Amino acid sequence: KKHTVKGRRYSSCNTQTTAGFLSESSRRKKVFMNPNMTPLPPGYTHVQHTFEPVFDEHSRILILGSFPSVKSRENQFYYGHPQNRFWKLMAQLLEVPVPQSIDEKKTMLLTHGLWDVITSCDIKGSSDSSIKNAVPADISRILKAANIQTIIANGGTAFRLYRRYCEPVTGRPAALCPSTSPANAAFSLERLSECWSKF
Repeated sequence: KKHTVKGRRYSSCNTQTTAGFLSESSRRKKVFMNPNMTPLPPGYTHVQHTFEPVFDEHSRILILGSFPSVKSRENQFYYGHPQNRFWKLMAQLLEVPVPQSIDEKKTMLLTHGLWDVITSCDIKGSSDSSIKNAVPADISRILKAANIQTIIANGGTAFRLYRRYCEPVTGRPAALCPSTSPANAAFSLERLSECWSKF
């Protein structure tokens, strides 16, 4: 492994002399204890999106969330919080039973691709509003593989993040639908259905 210090490249292990090894250790310490690295604010964690999007070549609608909640990260699948209305809403719109297992959810949604706008970020718990240092997902990966006709952002944060990070790359606008999150208590399931059914 190579490290760069002031324009010079050094090996991560120098076996020629003990002095060389100690000198290299000092160099490595300087590299990894970079005083310019900003520590995360209190309560924040750097999190990587670790599960794949749901889609295939037949997908025509792409639904984008912002970033998985704590519960979704634990379950390793989308909308894992039991109070999130997403799966109930989709079942109502598609006129099918509410799916219970991950496999059932995947099967139900193959015509409606599913992913998140952000692939990694600094975040407080499940708070979308706390997202910092966001790295966008490669939405073009789905757009190249499927004939996506409509992109829907699930909630205002997903919509804003998509417009900021993804739309300049994809050249495709997203439609804003009200969030299915339990935090969006102003929208009942019936009201959500009325808005989402337009797409």
